[in-house]
Amino acid sequence: MNDETSGLRNNDQDTENPFVLFNEWLNSAVTSEPNDPSAMSLASVDSEGMPNVRIVLMRRFDERGFCFFTNFESQKGEELLASKKAGAVFHWKSLRKQIRIRGEVEPVRDAEADDYFNTRHRSSRIGAHASKQSRPLESRFALEKEVAKFTAKFGVGEVPRPEYWSGFRLMPLSIEFWNDGKFRLHDRKRFDRDTVDGAWNMVRLYP
Repeated sequence: MNDETSGLRNNDQDTENPFVLFNEWLNSAVTSEPNDPSAMSLASVDSEGMPNVRIVLMRRFDERGFCFFTNFESQKGEELLASKKAGAVFHWKSLRKQIRIRGEVEPVRDAEADDYFNTRHRSSRIGAHASKQSRPLESRFALEKEVAKFTAKFGVGEVPRPEYWSGFRLMPLSIEFWNDGKFRLHDRKRFDRDTVDGAWNMVRLYP
C-alpha cells in the first residue's frame, strides 16, 4: 500500500479549508477513476422520513457548495425542496478515499441553471422535456414517442430549459475525509461549522 492509500499526506494534514482539500482529492480522482469521478451518492428523505439514495453527477463546486441538476418534479426534487437538507458521498475506489457531506440545500439561480443546461448535448436537452422523471411510464415506446414529439417541436432551433428543470446547491455543514489505512486503521478528519457561512472547525476521528 503506497502513501496515497495508507494515510493523509502532510499537506492534507495542514489544510484548514475543506474545499481546498476536496479539490485536491477530486483532481487526483480525475486522473485515476475509469468513469465519472464527479459521481456522488445523494441521500434525501421523503415525507415519512424514509431515506432515498441515488447516484448523481456533481457538475460544479466552489466555496458556496456542490451543484447538481435535476427535474424539480422528480422524487428527489420534491424531497429536497421539502426538507432543504441532504447528504452525499464521493467514493473513489482507485484512491481508496471517500468524502461524506451533510448540509442544507437551496435551488441555484435561474442564470446558473440556464448556463449549465445550455452546455448539455441537444438530445439531453430534448430528453429533459420528454421525461416525466420518477413517474410511472407505460412503455419504452411511450418515452420514445415523447422524444420524437419534442424533437419535431424544436426542429433545428434552440431547446429552452423547462421551468421544472434546474439545479440544487448542497451547502455543507459537515465534510468528512476518509482515507484507507493498513489493518483498518483509516485516517478520518471532519470539518464542521454551525452555519453555511460560518468558520470551520476540524476534528480527527477514530477509524
